[in-house]
Amino acid sequence: MKKNLFKIIACSIIALSALSCTPGNSSNDVLRINLPSEPDSFFPWKNSAADTKAILYNIFEGLMTFDKDGKIKPCLAKEYSVSVDGLIYSFTIRDDVYFHNGQKLTTEDVLYTYQNLAGINGYEPKSDELQIIKNAWTKDDNIFEVELKKPSASFLTFAISPILQKGYEENEKQPVGTGPYKFAEYSIHQRVVLEKNEAYWNTEKKPAIKRIELYIISDEASCLSALQSDQLDAVQMVMAGNAKTLSKEFNMIMYPQNMVQIFAMNNSVKPFDDPRVRKAICLAINKKEIIEGAMDGAGTELYSNFSPVLNIFYNDRLEKINPYDIKKAKKLLKEAGYENGFNIKITVPANYSVHVDTAQIIAKQLEKIGITCQINGIEWTTWLSDVYTNRQYETTVIAFGGKLEPNDILKRYTSSYKKNFICFYNSEFDRNFNDALTELDEAKRIEMYKECQKILAEDCPCAFISDPNNTVLLKKNLKGFTYYPISYYDFSSMYFE
Repeated sequence: MKKNLFKIIACSIIALSALSCTPGNSSNDVLRINLPSEPDSFFPWKNSAADTKAILYNIFEGLMTFDKDGKIKPCLAKEYSVSVDGLIYSFTIRDDVYFHNGQKLTTEDVLYTYQNLAGINGYEPKSDELQIIKNAWTKDDNIFEVELKKPSASFLTFAISPILQKGYEENEKQPVGTGPYKFAEYSIHQRVVLEKNEAYWNTEKKPAIKRIELYIISDEASCLSALQSDQLDAVQMVMAGNAKTLSKEFNMIMYPQNMVQIFAMNNSVKPFDDPRVRKAICLAINKKEIIEGAMDGAGTELYSNFSPVLNIFYNDRLEKINPYDIKKAKKLLKEAGYENGFNIKITVPANYSVHVDTAQIIAKQLEKIGITCQINGIEWTTWLSDVYTNRQYETTVIAFGGKLEPNDILKRYTSSYKKNFICFYNSEFDRNFNDALTELDEAKRIEMYKECQKILAEDCPCAFISDPNNTVLLKKNLKGFTYYPISYYDFSSMYFE
């Protein structure tokens, strides 16, 4: 663990050394902010990390977009219509949009993107959600249409997927989109730089700040020191207690993130293949203690993989399913044949202090039922490859990024989902989830999603802990910070007063 933590600290030092060469910000043209994790990929079809997606929303745009309340609205499509049977969507593409390299957006770019996303006309599918598309075509120079295999209540939500330029092959190293900011630079372990798109089509979202510098710093003390010494203009993911001590000097914004922090158990390995063991662990975890100890009390206790931020879909009847109960937890372990407990390893991304602190508190709590925990802190990119992709782990602490659509949140637990790294398989859950995909009656759809949440609470693939608040500190003259129900750094709305 020490070796891996040393690597994380070393990366922060590299970023800070780059930052130390930057003079104080006497200009309103540059915004400097921390980035908690290393970007995993700038190619929209490859990245998984919420922090990376939050950057890319400034570079790329989709046919549709979303507002601060999560409402879906037109973007690169200026309008759309839906056939009576709900199968054909017709989008009118804007004719005043240009990619960052000067090439005009055309319906051919849109067609190329959706053929790839859906895996039609010989392409390998890039999106699980958009495989619901049966066919896609351009009707003329302005009209793009898709035909679905079956009606979908959530298709427009997935139409926020970035449109890529046909024939451009360098998005991994030099991403090119149509958004308000252009990609300028990426120095590994140091920073990501964006520059204002002077030719941006949307006059209502024209950026005021010309240059965005995101410094990859995972150490909170270093971030706060840089903010106080005028090397950063804003710091995010600050512990609430630390932020409050600086709230007179800086503006403080605190908000729920629509995230779900979990103690994930690999359901495919012993002893976590036994639901009695998983339930015992859930009963032994004191969530209030974790929220207080790891988050300074700034979090919302959760009971399934869903945050109350998406209020109409949230099941508020689950609180009593797994109450903190050490006696019952010990009884369940005894029934499962583990009366004397066992040893486990918690693999945690070391750059996220809230997850490391949570793992340490959980380790102390599980001692009470005879479970001994070894905490293994690893680099974020290693966590993505070993845990998320290859499922080489026993337990981990992580937070699932917020989504706008219930399908996108709950699909993580479906049997067919390729990235179901928790290895949870439940036929009743699958049935409710799949029925909800095509249910157009919203009331029935809501009940199906609530039933999915109940199944997760009862079968305990994870211990669901909290929706941690994001606490942000900003210079007093930095205005326009807007938070969304998903991870998104909306730099176009920010300005210096």
